[in-house]
Amino acid sequence: MEISKPLLVFFSLVFFNLSFSWAALDPTYQSLLQCLSELIPSPNVSAVIVSNNNPSFASILESRIHNARFNRTSTLKPTIIITPSDESHVSAAVICSQKVGFQLKIRSGGHDYEALSYTSDKPFFLLDMYNLRDVSVDIPDESAWVQTGATLGELYYHIWEKSNVHGFPAGVCPTVGVGGHIGGAGLKYGLTTDYVIDAKIVDVNGKILDRKAMGEDLFWAIRGAGGTNFGVVTAYKIKLVKVPEKVTVFRVERFLDNNGTEVAFKWVKVTVMGLYLGDINGLLTLLNKDFPELRLNKENCTEMPWIDSVLWWANFDLGTPPNVLLDRNNTDTKFVKRKSDYVQTPIPRDGLESLWQKMVQNEKVGLTCNSYGGKMDEIDPKESAFPHRKGNLYKIQYSINWDDPSIEADIKYTTQAKAVHEFMTQFVSKNPRRAYLNYRDIDIGSVKTWSYEEGKVYGESYFTENFDRLVDVKTAVDPNNFFRNEQSIPPRSTKTA
Repeated sequence: MEISKPLLVFFSLVFFNLSFSWAALDPTYQSLLQCLSELIPSPNVSAVIVSNNNPSFASILESRIHNARFNRTSTLKPTIIITPSDESHVSAAVICSQKVGFQLKIRSGGHDYEALSYTSDKPFFLLDMYNLRDVSVDIPDESAWVQTGATLGELYYHIWEKSNVHGFPAGVCPTVGVGGHIGGAGLKYGLTTDYVIDAKIVDVNGKILDRKAMGEDLFWAIRGAGGTNFGVVTAYKIKLVKVPEKVTVFRVERFLDNNGTEVAFKWVKVTVMGLYLGDINGLLTLLNKDFPELRLNKENCTEMPWIDSVLWWANFDLGTPPNVLLDRNNTDTKFVKRKSDYVQTPIPRDGLESLWQKMVQNEKVGLTCNSYGGKMDEIDPKESAFPHRKGNLYKIQYSINWDDPSIEADIKYTTQAKAVHEFMTQFVSKNPRRAYLNYRDIDIGSVKTWSYEEGKVYGESYFTENFDRLVDVKTAVDPNNFFRNEQSIPPRSTKTA
């Protein structure tokens, strides 16, 4: 029995040395390590890079994958994951990835529906922003600096720590990364990009630039077109918004009644959810005047502090402590597909009834509509890269989730989503048919050579009249197209790094 102890230690040491030797013998790893060591003044530079032979590789990669469709054994994984904990590490990663000759993809929260931030059909490095997650809130200035590896939940929590009468207009899912969400113009209580007042970006030369240094053209572009087209955004400075001590949320569910339509339509349920910055009486007065069809009453409404409304939207039980927003664990990854549309003219009643029929035929597809208007209508479409302003009544998200990992299920359910999206062609925006960047959809188009013509196919859907200006910014700041993905903004030239 005593002999077994040193034998166990011996075998574990052999395994460790074997794992270490794989990295030591990998020329790509060694080249990157050497380059980073020359730029990062730290004896622990090896802790910043994780090779695909490292025992921690799979857990780091998979912990921020929120679409199981892109976590199959057949999915090409990054050769190395770079995990910066300082802006200087990001700068070094950009310089060294080019020197070693690898494409660099950038991931914040990992909610990218098409996984363009962490998959590729060619060998690549993944720059995972997970450790760059500082949130610095300045209540007297009513602003905050937030690093792009932070989650929305962390941002909301740290605002609440400092004030119960301040908030920020962003999405409802706490684990969404700040980088992708703000860069693509996140929307729920308002538009994130309209509250960005400064930013820091690492450009293709590895320089760290703030708003003044990057110039207004680049600052314009990273507010709505995704920062990873032009560099690596490491932090945003955001303007906080005042909220009352009590806000009101409401949820109303209605099944469609007969009214001459088929009984099958009774399976379709409409849920209306909302947030009002005020008390229940103010909400009821407003909606019973402007939206009497909703038949809203006090039983549908709940008053609460703003931070509790964040938890309510994320489907936490009332009374859940706010520190749950700090949980970044990914525990329920499903297979998903998302598509989007913009509606600019009201859909007639018979059109809605035909839509219910289509949804019954494609039973797993859900539609989520986010209303537009208000302040968004008052902002010029060219003020930031996000163009979907006046003239849009609401945005539609087509969503479908499933658990079956088979390819047959993938085909079945993505086909359902496409069928409903195709049916809606007659009712939505045209020339171009608009789409929302943060609901990334590869069906719109993708690039092989990064030509202007290829990029225009999806670029005009996402950015409409702003696409050409984005191409000009791209050409100026990244002419060799180092920062790229399958739906990125192309430079005027087709040359790629």
